[in-house]
Amino acid sequence: MDYFIICLAALIGSGLTLFSGFGLGTILVPVFALFFPIEIAIALTAIVHFLNNLFKIVLLGRHADVKVVLLFGLPALIAAFAGAKVLVLFADMPALHEYTMNGKTFSIMPVKLVIAALMIIFSVLELMPRFSKVSFHRRYLPLGGVISGFFGGLSGHQGALRSMFLLKAGLSKEAYIATGVLIAVLIDISRLTVYAGIFKSMGSELDYTLLATASLCAFAGAYIGNKLVKKITIETLHVIVAIMLLAISVLLGMGII
Repeated sequence: MDYFIICLAALIGSGLTLFSGFGLGTILVPVFALFFPIEIAIALTAIVHFLNNLFKIVLLGRHADVKVVLLFGLPALIAAFAGAKVLVLFADMPALHEYTMNGKTFSIMPVKLVIAALMIIFSVLELMPRFSKVSFHRRYLPLGGVISGFFGGLSGHQGALRSMFLLKAGLSKEAYIATGVLIAVLIDISRLTVYAGIFKSMGSELDYTLLATASLCAFAGAYIGNKLVKKITIETLHVIVAIMLLAISVLLGMGII
């Protein structure tokens, strides 16, 4: 069942993220969190996200705007490293509180509380119609890179923030998508160098078959999304997923998952 749920999330999330700021990382992190500690869930998502973006570069990379990639992507790469370091720092902190419910003991961990708070914030923003229309002038691209990169490294939430700054960059739809993909790859490379320590701590517990299967489903989602990019609207799905994320965030913050 865990394979089915994770792979379905990868398929849907990858298709969404191809042409919106809301997608694979946002959906897959809480799904992985149902089966793994939150810091491992974020790290596993980063692998699938990275491999999926490499696949999308093959599909769309030729349309990328190199200047925008450099202005936004280089600051994002540095900030993502810092964000990932903060995640590791929180992951090493002891429980803030423990409580018992129905005979089971649950721990409220700092890392879960921080990620839950971020998930709630981004979920609420997704439910606000104005959020999707917010954008910043091209001159703020380096600042956008810092903000998107940091949160990408900390919690995996980078797409929606990245979109806010790329919308006013004067890019065509194809260039907007391809540029975002290249920037996401830079962020993924940066944070994966930090997450390597998390993978090392997992040792033989790392399920390579699950990762490979989820990645293949993400590839399929990207391919399908590329075919449907001109035919589908996703506003309703944004709302449904945002509500689900709110529920998972509360459970995560309470230490139940």
